[in-house]
Amino acid sequence: MTESRLTLDLDALAANFAALRKRAGGAELAPAVKADGYGLGAPVIADRLWAEGARTFYVARLSEGVALRQALGDRDATIYVLDGATPGSGDTLEGARLTPVLNSLPQIEAWNAQARSGRLKAALHVDTGMNRLGLRPEEVKVLVGATDRLKRLDLDLVISHLACADTPSHPLNALQMERFQETTALLPNARRSLANSAGLFLGDAYRFDQARPGVSLYGGGPEGVPHPEIRAVATVEAPILQVRVVPRGESVGYGAGWTASDTTRVAIVAAGYADGVLRSTHPHGQVWFDGARRRLLGRVSMDLIAVEITDCDAARPGAMVELFGSNLPIDDAAAAAGTSAYELLTRIAPRARTIVTG
Repeated sequence: MTESRLTLDLDALAANFAALRKRAGGAELAPAVKADGYGLGAPVIADRLWAEGARTFYVARLSEGVALRQALGDRDATIYVLDGATPGSGDTLEGARLTPVLNSLPQIEAWNAQARSGRLKAALHVDTGMNRLGLRPEEVKVLVGATDRLKRLDLDLVISHLACADTPSHPLNALQMERFQETTALLPNARRSLANSAGLFLGDAYRFDQARPGVSLYGGGPEGVPHPEIRAVATVEAPILQVRVVPRGESVGYGAGWTASDTTRVAIVAAGYADGVLRSTHPHGQVWFDGARRRLLGRVSMDLIAVEITDCDAARPGAMVELFGSNLPIDDAAAAAGTSAYELLTRIAPRARTIVTG
């Protein structure tokens, strides 16, 4: 067997959910399972989180919401779609019992028009400083002054998204919270949701009624570094294909990106950027093998990486090397590649064989 392997630890997922729920106090914990559960499989993730008490989930795309509704079957879950009521989505949203997070005045008008008979549930997204999706505070004032736009809608939740929660000292955190409080005061009957994973670690003031954790459910630390309360959920490994000796003065990989200063034993591992090992991992990347971190040598290619194993007798064809996981935290692997745990998780290739434990 030469394929990479993804081991999904559902007990670790449950432990992270419990840790974040403790951080949330009395606020509802509504997991983000977008991007196919951050690359780990939304159906299996949502199923376990439901067993742990989650009743509300967030996805990004309409298609993700439809698939999650099918996976959850007749369970009475609330599924919010962050893209909102995009053009042509109304019948599908309503048919799958999905709740759009309305991001603009035109979306509000479209969803209000969709409610031909009766009323439809919706959430409202307020932009408090990130400048992505959402109504600006002045648009919310216009909305509140024209209540006919909401006459067929049950607006039960107002959300915003923190731009810098992974940097606790950043002044935008407090500014966004202040703007959120001011704006939501105009909609006093709606619940409020501001905190993502990192927001839950900023303090009680950021909790409000609901929190929407994502990356820390799946093993990423709230500040982009390992955190003692967060366990590894995904462990990605790949087998050694060949062990070779590189003489002094010879190079390894495309572009001769690394040259041996002395005779070096090298393991060639069946993983590359087609498996989610980013090319930017060179030259700082490491893997875990035989009880220690071992450096990558040369460029990452599509299907292969080279790892220094000098003085390591355990290296042999078929032995598994950990790319990130329970021994090499995903935040450390991400930092070596100049990226985040979010990207590494969602870049895990489909050709990895998945093993579910817990």
